[in-house]
Amino acid sequence: NQAQGETMSEERSAAASFAYYAGIGGASLALLGILGIQTGLLPPLTGFYLFSLGTLVGGLFTLVMGAIALFTTRNQSAGQGQKRARIATVVGVVLMGVVLTAGLPGREFPPINDITTNLEDPPEFAPASRVPDYADFDMNYPAEFVPIVGGAYPDLQTVEPGLAPANAYAAAIQAARSLGWEITDENRAGGSFDATDTTQIFRFVDDITVRVRGQSSGSAIDIRSRSRVGRGDLGANALRIQAYAEALAGDSGATH
Repeated sequence: NQAQGETMSEERSAAASFAYYAGIGGASLALLGILGIQTGLLPPLTGFYLFSLGTLVGGLFTLVMGAIALFTTRNQSAGQGQKRARIATVVGVVLMGVVLTAGLPGREFPPINDITTNLEDPPEFAPASRVPDYADFDMNYPAEFVPIVGGAYPDLQTVEPGLAPANAYAAAIQAARSLGWEITDENRAGGSFDATDTTQIFRFVDDITVRVRGQSSGSAIDIRSRSRVGRGDLGANALRIQAYAEALAGDSGATH
């Protein structure tokens, strides 16, 4: 009976150790993904997949196994098995908390990744001959996004700064630079320019094009922002356009 009890105790401790090391593995994968992106050793998408694997898969697995280990080692309050079970459970909660914190704020946004202020005539990106990065992507505006954007983001409207086109173009460029965007193409004659904005954590590159047109009241400025990867953007492109419109209004006294 004593030998059988010792065997069962070892099995319980083994379950706790399994959960413990699963937690370490999940946290390590998540950290490796972030560090790999930030140091340039990993492409952003690869790093993101590692981060997702560590937090979502690793976190859920560790949380479940940690809870099981807590139950099986409940009579080992002073043993290593109970300690490791507790640590694994906490790590699992933390990893799942990261997933929920990152994902829940964007749950109300539609799963689209290309937003514009002008759905009837979206601004067009420069040709790939001028911006080679576009060569691997379809830069046309998805027709199926039009009704979705109209319903989800009714407040996104053309900006009318009340400036002559040349002055509006200068203000538009200045506003883009004030937000840290990198200008990738300037077409002053056509009244447009393209830029990129790189996210801080995962270093995803999003493309933006801004178009300035003359009209009777001065000029009209339309903005389009799209993500290069992923179907959904958690509202990032709409928020970027809103921030840009506010920066533009601050620089030029523009009104919508």
